[in-house]
Amino acid sequence: MDSWVRFNAQSQAKDRIIRAAQYSCTLLGFALHRRDSWAEVRRTIVQLESQLSLSRKLLRLGNWVEALEAAKRSIHLSDGVLRLCLTFGHLNRALYFACDNLLWAGKAGLLPSLDLHKWSQRSFRYYLFALILNLTRDVYELRLLMEREARLRASKAPPSPDQMAGPSSSSSPPALRATTFLWVWLSRQLHLVAAVLHSNPPLLLDLLKNGCDVLVPLDRLGVYSTGPGLVGACGLASSLLAILAILHPWLKLKP
Repeated sequence: MDSWVRFNAQSQAKDRIIRAAQYSCTLLGFALHRRDSWAEVRRTIVQLESQLSLSRKLLRLGNWVEALEAAKRSIHLSDGVLRLCLTFGHLNRALYFACDNLLWAGKAGLLPSLDLHKWSQRSFRYYLFALILNLTRDVYELRLLMEREARLRASKAPPSPDQMAGPSSSSSPPALRATTFLWVWLSRQLHLVAAVLHSNPPLLLDLLKNGCDVLVPLDRLGVYSTGPGLVGACGLASSLLAILAILHPWLKLKP
């Protein structure tokens, strides 16, 4: 099992490169969809995008085994929220890859009676669930780091009585005091988010990547239609971020 996981991991970089090319074709096809003189070029790009998608499905054969192994490792994490998000996220990825393998077999003619639309929708549904769990994990880790940063700042610079009293006087209208308090609180939270993400590039990269990725299944499932232009741009951006994490392993969020 471990040897298969190590062998299968070597195809991840190829998958990300082909994925970047696939979504580049999506974006380019959208840019040319109103140019009648480029109709032949657009048809070629659409065919190339389809071939790249099929190639990625071939590269992902057996990836569900790796996802199951990752779920087995994450189930032993001490943090309950991380354990829940990562374990169920990996299980949804395993189901997504299994559906993707069936789709490859159907498109390759090995399963001619397979309902491609039904299995494609099922595949994107599992993919969406996995991304939602990944984003939940990112937000949870961001919140933990924000609380740690806030405690660190409080210990270094205890608030003065004037600061604790707030910027508004007691004679100000209640609505104005509430608005001012909300604005100050929001400003502090934004500063904390910026400071945490600046000092934690892996979390920033993972948050951006998952945020871009989630628009793809939302569009494919018809939950939130964004159009091929935005889908292509987000898919390309997330692919480039994933390639960056492969080139620089320290940018990969752990565990």
